[in-house]
Order: sequence, then structure tokens, then C-alpha cells
Amino acid sequence: MLDGVAPRLKWLRARRGLSLSALSATTGISKSTLSRLESGQRRPSLELLLPLATAYGVPLDDLVGAPEVGDPRVRMTPRHLPNGGTFVPLTRAPGPLQAYKLLIPHRGTEPDLRSHDGYEWLYVLDGRLRLVLDEHDLVLGPGEVAEWDTKVPHWFSSADGRPVEVLSLFGRQGERMHVRAKPKT
Repeated sequence: MLDGVAPRLKWLRARRGLSLSALSATTGISKSTLSRLESGQRRPSLELLLPLATAYGVPLDDLVGAPEVGDPRVRMTPRHLPNGGTFVPLTRAPGPLQAYKLLIPHRGTEPDLRSHDGYEWLYVLDGRLRLVLDEHDLVLGPGEVAEWDTKVPHWFSSADGRPVEVLSLFGRQGERMHVRAKPKT
């Protein structure tokens, strides 16, 4: 685990645009020691890593590349789509069901229907979603849900020219989402 510290230290310093002299002045660690840490010629110790973590404003775990332990939070990284949309994976690892937050732009008025294996569930958070499922042409607003077998030709877009924000659960064929229409009282 400690072998990865040197490149992380070098990357953090470069990312922040700091010279070895400036980092030395901030941390009290000599330039030569910092240089040896970054090149891997010196093994990092807690007494050296603590001031560096403070100077960079990162947790010590990030410097040493410690595996996540017990933290259930998903690190969400938005990904941009060629059509101008954005999706954010909300599940960590591939599995039978995947969750996404989607920001869907206006994709025109002529649907380009597609089909593939799987099952989709969409919940509209904000905006208006136009959903075309085979011969059905629907508009869903905030709080509305749709689910369908993705072998049915489908297409979706913003219904009014403004981006629409949705939660999506997608599962491989045969995996269905089960939701209650109303919460239990």
C-alpha cells in the first residue's frame, strides 16, 4: 500500500501548483526529504504524512491509498453523453440492478426508438419527460414513474426543451424493480 504514496504525493503537489520550496515552508519538511518521498527513495512515516495531509487538505487515507472501510457512500462521478445528457452512477459495482441519476436534454421531436435486453424503471425528479414506448407517447412530470421491458422499442427526451432530471434503475432481462405506489401508513 505504501508503494503508491510517492506518485500520489507528486500528483497532489503538481495539481496544486506548489514547488518543493513552498511545500517545505508550509510543512516544515526539508525539500530533500520531500523529493525523496515523491521519488519513492524514502519510506513515508506518520510524522511526515500528517503535515502533508494537512497541507493538501486531504484525509490521511487518501495519501496512503487505504481501502474504503465501512463507508457506504457511493463516490458519484458524472459522465457526459455525446447527446449532451449526463448520467451519474449511483451504484458502486456491476450487479443485477444498476441505479443512475440522469439529466436528459431535449433530443428533438422525432423519436429514434431503440430496444435492447433489460428492464428499466424511471422516476422523474424535476422537469417533464417525454417517453415513447412503441405506439405510446407519454409525458411524465415530477413524482411520476414508468417501467418497461427494454425489448419494447423506446425513446425518451425532455418534453419542453429544458433538461429533465430522473432516477433510473436498470436491470438485465428478468430483473424487475418492485416499488409501492404509496408508502405504508
